Amino acid sequence: MRTILCFLVVAATFPVCVNGLETSLPLKVALVTFGPGPLYWERFGHNAIIIDDAAAGTRLAYNYGVFDFQEEHFLLNFALGHMHYSLGAQPLDAGVARYVSEGRSVTVQMLNLMPAQARQLAEFLAWNAQPRNAVYRYDYLINNCSTKVRDALNRVLGGALERQLASRPAPHTYRFDAVRMISPDFWLALGMDMGFGPKGDIPLSLWQESFVPMVLSRALDAVAVRDANGQIVPLVSDEQVVEPGRLPPAPAAPRDLRVPFLALGIGLAALLLWLAHGKSRLYRASFVLLAVAWWLICGLAGLVLAGMWGLTDHWGAWDNENLLPLNPACLVLPAVWWRAPRIARCLVTLVAAAALTSLIVRRLPGLYQGNLAFIALTVPVHLALALLAWRQFWVVGIGAHRDARLA
Repeated sequence: MRTILCFLVVAATFPVCVNGLETSLPLKVALVTFGPGPLYWERFGHNAIIIDDAAAGTRLAYNYGVFDFQEEHFLLNFALGHMHYSLGAQPLDAGVARYVSEGRSVTVQMLNLMPAQARQLAEFLAWNAQPRNAVYRYDYLINNCSTKVRDALNRVLGGALERQLASRPAPHTYRFDAVRMISPDFWLALGMDMGFGPKGDIPLSLWQESFVPMVLSRALDAVAVRDANGQIVPLVSDEQVVEPGRLPPAPAAPRDLRVPFLALGIGLAALLLWLAHGKSRLYRASFVLLAVAWWLICGLAGLVLAGMWGLTDHWGAWDNENLLPLNPACLVLPAVWWRAPRIARCLVTLVAAAALTSLIVRRLPGLYQGNLAFIALTVPVHLALALLAWRQFWVVGIGAHRDARLA
């Protein structure tokens, strides 16, 4: 019953009045925006363009978010950044049903398009939805289901949408929006935050930030266009939340991990120093286990970041300064710490110096990256291990010198 009522409200949205007069246009155009869903790939929300053709008796939702898990080499393409999405068209009620059943919110915005613009948009979408034209190269930030909707609207508006949104600075960055949207899944949010390089922190315009469907929906409220009489009118003539949804809205901001990670880094460093001074086998075994686990985590994370930079098209991960504190060289340390202490001492010192360098690099013009949380976590631990390596050198060196003198 709840779904049926939702369909009735959506259907009732279309014959609304524009500027107080009943519209007689054969085509009505709307943007429908769906709130975040329960699954990780649904966290960013979604949107679609609705074309209501009274003459043809159709009400279609054009959706640029169609993908297929069964596509050949899907996981490999995902890892390399070679994703393929497509435009699909389906009846409005069928399209909305799934989102409502998942508890997602549904907002419909009627758009003030001139008859020729509405017809041009309908013809373009019908052409674009044909199998030979539907597939496109997907990019999470600059060519996704929301930016394709934005671009289709901008196309029939003669670039008016881009002119107005590109001139307005956005309050957030790619990193901020991406991490906050995925933050209900903590480990995914942590990996995404770690994976973003400095390109994730560049200042954005509203045009760029509209890669998030809810941001595009809000941005359209402030856009003005000319109607058939040449008058300036709002692009959005009517807006209704036809389904509030049962799921919580997207978080307003990502988690701030700087203080918790600093506390964790200092705690791990103190624990390593304490275990290294222990005399029993349990202390030594615990130190070995913790140190090796730390080096493996840092090294493997750095290896992944290096691979994303050098081997994939995930441009947001390029030039990642987290390679300094999360150094792939850490993978060598478990093998040389006890067998080749001199090499280990040099290597662990270089790792600690690289981690400290990341504090300097992020202050250089044009190289800012919002990775202070990862620096705060890693620097204390790397410094503690470097201190232990040099302490071992001095203790062994002084002991050997004393034994030589006694002999």
